[in-house]
Amino acid sequence: MIDLITIAGPPSSGKTSVIIKMIDSIEGFKDKCGVIKFDCLSALDEEQYAKHGITAKTGLAGNLCPDHYFVSNFEECINWAKEKGFSTLITESAGLCNRCAPHLKNVPAICILDNLSGINTPLKTGPMVKLADVVVVTKSDLVSQAEKEVFRFKIQQVNPKCKVLFINGITGQGADKLARLVITENKKMEKEQMKLRFSMPTALCSYCLGETRVGEDFQIGLNRKIKL
Repeated sequence: MIDLITIAGPPSSGKTSVIIKMIDSIEGFKDKCGVIKFDCLSALDEEQYAKHGITAKTGLAGNLCPDHYFVSNFEECINWAKEKGFSTLITESAGLCNRCAPHLKNVPAICILDNLSGINTPLKTGPMVKLADVVVVTKSDLVSQAEKEVFRFKIQQVNPKCKVLFINGITGQGADKLARLVITENKKMEKEQMKLRFSMPTALCSYCLGETRVGEDFQIGLNRKIKL
């Protein structure tokens, strides 16, 4: 059995920085945990983790949905962590398909949002925020206290049960609170017990299969037309 932590958030929200600061806040933790980053076309995070002495691997989805790719390869990720002798596996997803929330039942789920992304971002992000146990807000040092509180309120409108933490990805302020929180709540899981907290979108159309021509004549499968 292994401890799992799932972390998701929009691109450039500061996920990698928060994870590094969280791991660094616990003495000796970097030797016991591994990180797997899921992204779309490219990612330099593996090098960033290596600079801090953290073992990490990258999975690139290519032309697949990153979070579908994540779920399809989760068992392999757990096997990798066990082979390395880690007690904890942290997964980081870019959350590029916002309705795809790569959070698992009974596994600590963290969503990371950028305070500069706009006050309506929590409403637009879907299950990634709505089903998270903890929502971390980054870059809040660049906004006023009033803007911080409005952003917190917007998050709690979407997910009243979550804990909201403000963390500075540069200084690491607040990262120790996140570390204590997820480690306290963490439960060891067997891969056979794992289930998604929310189903993936049911979308398989001609464009999913590589079609590039535009027009109704080329649209097959699941499609939805706008009402104008």
